[in-house]
Amino acid sequence: MFRLPPRHGGAMNKAFVREPDPPKNLRCPQCEAIGLPVGGATLAEHVPSAHRQHLTDSHACFCPNPKCLVGYFDAFAQSIPVDHLHRGVYPKDPDAPICSCFSLAARDVIHDARIGNPEGVRMLISRSRAREAICRVRSPDGRCCIGEVQQLYLKHAHDPNEPSPGGV
Repeated sequence: MFRLPPRHGGAMNKAFVREPDPPKNLRCPQCEAIGLPVGGATLAEHVPSAHRQHLTDSHACFCPNPKCLVGYFDAFAQSIPVDHLHRGVYPKDPDAPICSCFSLAARDVIHDARIGNPEGVRMLISRSRAREAICRVRSPDGRCCIGEVQQLYLKHAHDPNEPSPGGV
């Protein structure tokens, strides 16, 4: 019969203890928007290390509210303002790429929508399957932009009278 050796000290090896799940529906400490959880690679891409050390990677979120000045925050209400990020991020900065992997700007999507040219969106969908598409890292919210690009295109399709961001 197999017997386990007696335990000494009473502490369990941390390798067998499951890390707690991050809290769901964390809200931005500034605007109360529900945050989008991001990983450490996303934070490293967008937040300088001097500011990143204040956030808990396993509980970090991106604030999706375009009008809020908070870029990232964590479960402990620590936050990093958008002006501390490496560069502007969409939707906080409407001139920043909506697609961080291939530098596609929202104004380009809007322009294509207004002239009825879906080729740019189709090409982006095709390219999103390529190795260069590392959305979980390059996108500020750690997600693929395809859904947002498609919504933006459909919202502005065949509306030549509406002014677009960036003056296009």
